Amino acid sequence: MSLRVLIADDQQLVRAGFRLILSEQDGIEVVGEAVDGVEAVSLAKSLHPDVVLMDIRMPRIDGIEATRRIVATNGHRTKVLMLTTFDLDEYVYDALQAGASGFLLKDVPPDQLAAGVRMVSNGEALLAPSITRRLIEEFTSARTAGQSRSDRLAVLSPRETEVFELVARGLANKEIAEELVLGETTVKTHVARILAKLEVRDRVHAVVLAYEIGLVNPGRSTTQ
Repeated sequence: MSLRVLIADDQQLVRAGFRLILSEQDGIEVVGEAVDGVEAVSLAKSLHPDVVLMDIRMPRIDGIEATRRIVATNGHRTKVLMLTTFDLDEYVYDALQAGASGFLLKDVPPDQLAAGVRMVSNGEALLAPSITRRLIEEFTSARTAGQSRSDRLAVLSPRETEVFELVARGLANKEIAEELVLGETTVKTHVARILAKLEVRDRVHAVVLAYEIGLVNPGRSTTQ
């Protein structure tokens, strides 16, 4: 089945460009376009896309509020991939809190756009390389949620905690498997259980939680 994508951006040229790029990709179908946040919410509800490409700044309601409403309505079915012009947009952390599953710069190369859509639809972490480390260090360290590390980690087994820390450091499943000498399928199972137990949508939100509870500290090496 094709991945169903909704494009939400108030600039017609941007929407047309993304549609052209994605329509040329096997297994990806652009099912609609929204010109503002209100239309994005409405179309997401009626079209049930797998991924919404969402601009942060749009008329009527912005991409952050639109994301919050889409996540509340569509749950885990629809992932939101935020598009930003700047490599450290002031609203990026707010978008994460609203439920966004990843971020890309608008000038991303065509192949990376398509790859990003596929990654987000699979629940993988996706942050533009120029955003990743500064986002984690500057935003999560400044907005500590005050959650107890022991309380949140109590639901995880010792092995799951090990895997969680490596996920938080940005390692992919294959890299985690090599680090812990496990099968990649086993790691994938651990990650799925971790997300379910911690009640987070995807790897992006798992990373944010890890920093908020102090499992990983800003300044520590992070794979981008």
